[in-house]
Amino acid sequence: QVQLVESGGGLVQAGGSLRLSCAASGRIFSINTMGWYRQAPGKRRELVADITSGGSTKYADSVKGRFTISRDNAKNTVYLQMNSLKPEDTAVYYCNARVVAVTTLEYEYWGQGTQVTVSS
Repeated sequence: QVQLVESGGGLVQAGGSLRLSCAASGRIFSINTMGWYRQAPGKRRELVADITSGGSTKYADSVKGRFTISRDNAKNTVYLQMNSLKPEDTAVYYCNARVVAVTTLEYEYWGQGTQVTVSS
């Protein structure tokens, strides 16, 4: 079993910054892609950014140039640096990890979500 623990969410004014962290723990052989998704009320969950074990990144068009995803493989932790925040970024942010078990099988896990609120 694997748990993803998120931190760093909160309330910030437009134009401000937040840094989200997500640490994976449990029965982990390795982790392939880790990423961040978000869901605002009345909207579907969407990919914000993800990063492979090799460091390749992907960003939603809406956050390109403002957000930066990174990871520390030794700590099984992924980060999301969010700059120039906009009210439209307000959502619950969920950490996602594709975890490789000792069997070599890959399993997908989700964090509990952390609220990010950007005031205008």
